[in-house]
Amino acid sequence: MTQSLAPTVRRRRLGAELRKLRERAGLTAAQAGALIGGNQARISNIEAGRYGVSADRVRTLACHYDCADARLVNALASMTGDRKRGWWEEYRGTLSDALLDVAELEHHSTSLTTAHTSNVPGLLQTLDHAREIMNQVVPSLPASETEHRASFRIKRQAVLAGGDAVPYLAVIHEAALRMQFGGRATAGRQLRHLLRMGEHDHIRIRVIPFAAGAFPGSGQPLYYLCGPVSQLDTVQLDQAHGSIVLDAEAQLHKYRGVLERLTSLSLSEQESADFIHNVLKEL
Repeated sequence: MTQSLAPTVRRRRLGAELRKLRERAGLTAAQAGALIGGNQARISNIEAGRYGVSADRVRTLACHYDCADARLVNALASMTGDRKRGWWEEYRGTLSDALLDVAELEHHSTSLTTAHTSNVPGLLQTLDHAREIMNQVVPSLPASETEHRASFRIKRQAVLAGGDAVPYLAVIHEAALRMQFGGRATAGRQLRHLLRMGEHDHIRIRVIPFAAGAFPGSGQPLYYLCGPVSQLDTVQLDQAHGSIVLDAEAQLHKYRGVLERLTSLSLSEQESADFIHNVLKEL
């Protein structure tokens, strides 16, 4: 069992899920520790993500917790085997942990769904568009920091490329399409990029036109990242004061419903492509 000074979001999630199983079993941390020849501190450190844990130990704990969901247990056990640090670790110390967490969650997701109102989703942004987004940060960032953040955003887009590309659904409001970040030329390149990305089989782009009227979610960016089983899904919300990650069952259920409603309000993929073409012509 190894200690980590900077637990990854994946390790923290594994610990949180083990805590949920323990609490459902009605066991204290001290009781659980005794069952594996340890103590309360060991269980607490595992559940907080401070200590790593082996796949065999996860299965042993799940057995003691009377968890009969084999798919969940297998998924949790699989979260222990990745010892390799991801590419995002090169940014640790220079970007916030919240940004690194998003990259790690994307890397391990089985599918991704996002809904945006005021700007194009990060995984579909051009570099120029990303720079303009960074230029709106308050207080203003130095040029070097803007480039650093923009490069990180573009590097995240690797999850949509190659043989292991993740299925991706982007629901984008018309308002985001008409926001001319960087002026007409930059906006035009961004719209053309959206059209090219939408031609990939694993990428679906759906547009909600102004004519659709009211919609749920208050317009905040919504990101739903699917795990190997639904219990390991994650919701990420961008807000003015920072990023929020949610994984409680009730929260996942709520935001699945929000995304279903938003998708039902959107145009079909072909209609969305035609709509983007029309917006491009109007620039």
